[in-house]
Amino acid sequence: MDGPAGLRAPDDLPRSPSGRVPQWVIDEASDRGEAPQVRPRARARRSPVPAVVGVVVLALVAGGAWTVQSGRLPQLFAWAGAPEPTPTVARNPNAPTPGAGAAAAPLGTPAPVTGPSTSFSYMALQDDRATPIAYDPCRPIHYVTRPDAAPEGGQQLITDALARISLATGLQFVDDGTTTEAPSPMREPYQLDRYGDRWAPALFSWSSPREDATLAGFVAGAAGSAPVSLGDGPDVYVTGQVMLDAPQLAEAATHPGGDVLARATVLHEVGHLVGLGHVEDATQLMFPEAQEGVTDLGAGDLTGLAELGRGACVPEL
Repeated sequence: MDGPAGLRAPDDLPRSPSGRVPQWVIDEASDRGEAPQVRPRARARRSPVPAVVGVVVLALVAGGAWTVQSGRLPQLFAWAGAPEPTPTVARNPNAPTPGAGAAAAPLGTPAPVTGPSTSFSYMALQDDRATPIAYDPCRPIHYVTRPDAAPEGGQQLITDALARISLATGLQFVDDGTTTEAPSPMREPYQLDRYGDRWAPALFSWSSPREDATLAGFVAGAAGSAPVSLGDGPDVYVTGQVMLDAPQLAEAATHPGGDVLARATVLHEVGHLVGLGHVEDATQLMFPEAQEGVTDLGAGDLTGLAELGRGACVPEL
């Protein structure tokens, strides 16, 4: 966000050089017991807002389990009079057991919006070109924080921003503590050894331009989320990243009003994390440049967030 302290939100996280967003799906196992195949979608998505090119969708796969059969082995066991063995179930090594942490209904409800506005946009849309890609509201969004070089009060900035977004969307966030994982544009959405059998929690990182070129110049933060889909089902965000420029935000806090600007910057980036894009309305927090007096979510921001809280529940992922 450009503003009094020279901070700005970038075009968030990079796409491929062609500008395409790689989307991946899993083909269901056939009735012959073949393993599902990972394949790219026929159509690559583009952000509906040219200024927002920041959804992290690299190395994406969706979950599933399938039965591995062994040709004529069942017939051979029957011929020998032996009981047929239980088929071996092989899991997809690139995705968690489907439905991990999923509830039967949304965990929360978006707050009512007073005076709805059309001043909002989304990071990415479903195939219908109207419905936003969103997190599954039937399961909590776990997150971890890499605290290295965090400014004083940095964790509270994250906690406050998530609480504000949770109220607006109904989405529930769960703090899983700290991590040593470093931010990366190639971050895997499933990391069994580090986080167990679930989608990796969203990663908040206090970083700097020295570590991440995305934060070069006056960029104060970058954020995005990774969508996956199963077959022809809807795309669903399963994890994401928020990278915050620790030196810039710490410096901003030393100036009058800098603490408010830092708080607004983190809130802006969490808005991107759950699916909001940039807007051209300077009265909204999702405007890409900081504006004096705009320190909280506006009517457009809240309208868009409420819709993002009504995403599809997809326990199959």
